Parts: sequence; C-alpha cells; structure tokens
Amino acid sequence: MASMPKDEFEQRIQTYLLDHPEVIIESLNRMEERQRASAEMEVQALIKSHADVLFRDVDSPVGGNSDGDVTLVEFFDYNCPYCRQMAPMMTQAESADSRLRVVYKEFPILGPNSKFAAKAALAAHKQGKYLAFHKALFQVRGTVDPSKVTEVAATVRLDVDRLKADMEDPAIAALIEKNLALAQALPGPSRRGRPESTTSVHPGSKGQPVNEPSGLGGPSAAGRSGGPAVAPIRRRRT
Repeated sequence: MASMPKDEFEQRIQTYLLDHPEVIIESLNRMEERQRASAEMEVQALIKSHADVLFRDVDSPVGGNSDGDVTLVEFFDYNCPYCRQMAPMMTQAESADSRLRVVYKEFPILGPNSKFAAKAALAAHKQGKYLAFHKALFQVRGTVDPSKVTEVAATVRLDVDRLKADMEDPAIAALIEKNLALAQALPGPSRRGRPESTTSVHPGSKGQPVNEPSGLGGPSAAGRSGGPAVAPIRRRRT
C-alpha cells in the first residue's frame, strides 16, 4: 500500500466499503457502545462525588421508606407537565417497593410561580405535611400560582399564616439554590434548563447503583416525554 498511488488506494477503500456496508454499521455500533460506556462512567463518578447532598441531605424531604435500602432522587417543578405525568408513577413505585426511599428535590426553574410553590412546599415540611402538600400540588389543573398554592394549603389543613411566614426563611431559599446548583452539576436535560421528567439515581445498601424500582420509567419510557434528568444506572440490586 505504501507504493500504491493515493487515488488508487482511496478507490479501493471506497469500493470495499460499498461492497461491505455492514463494516460501517459495525464501526458505528462500536463507537456508540464506547460512548455509552464512557457516559455511564461519568454519571457514576458524578453521583459518587455528590452522594452526600444527593442522598443524605438532612434538609431534603424524604418519602417512602425512610430506612429503605434503595433511594430514588426526584428533581421536579410543580409547573412542569412531564413531572406532572410522572407523579402517579412515583406513587406506583412507592407502592410496588416497600424498601424504596424517595428524596424530593425542589427544582423550580419555570418562573416565579414555580419558585413560590417550591418555597411553600418546603415551608409545609416545617409543619410535617410536605408529602400531602406535594401530592396535592400535582393534582392542580393549570398553572400552579400563589392563589392555587394557598388554596391547596388550606385543603391539606396547613396553617396558612405560618406557611407564608416560614416561606421567608433564608434556609428555604438556600436549599432551593443548592438543588439548582446540584442539578446543573449532574448530566442530562437539567443542564439544558428544564426538568423534563424525573431524575432517578439508585444507590444500594452498600452505595452501589441498582435497578430502577418496578413501575418507574427509565430513559426508554420517560424519554418519550423528554427523558429523565439523569439517566438511571442499571446494576443488580445489592
């Protein structure tokens, strides 16, 4: 080949590829496999480096089994239509796995109404009614604005005056900012500035990633509506 004219060499390569197009497909498949493996390693490294704030932040509300051996972390915005679609699936996941622990990360990026709702939800946590309030907000039709937030608060028997006062707590604003920064540090659609769906990351009892809980959509399912904010890592349950 060293002594072969360049144009003849290129012609032979072209002829070979035209006669064997499967070589190109195989090459592309290998490249995609390498990219997926590299992306998964990146996700694992990022999750490990942010494990404390993701899974064990004492300020983040927790649902499901608080002592569960599998943790699912959800970033959401109450005005996100995809998050709203995922709400019943989250409930299904909790019902399907009695060992599932859910960490809720308020991620209000769709405007002032969303931020107001997030602050109200975290203020409801101070009254011990975060989960009831959280689930009720996802039942609201239309935009979740301050008037609807106040209406829902009364419906779940929150002390509305105390709620409004607690919403001004600087710690609540700080937690929201921490969640926003955390989401931006992780790979996925959250980097594009929209929640799109549910983030699911699952450390097992020894801190290793495990399978998704039954009934919860991963990239192939939730992805039809935009995809999860962080692609779940699939591993055998520890």
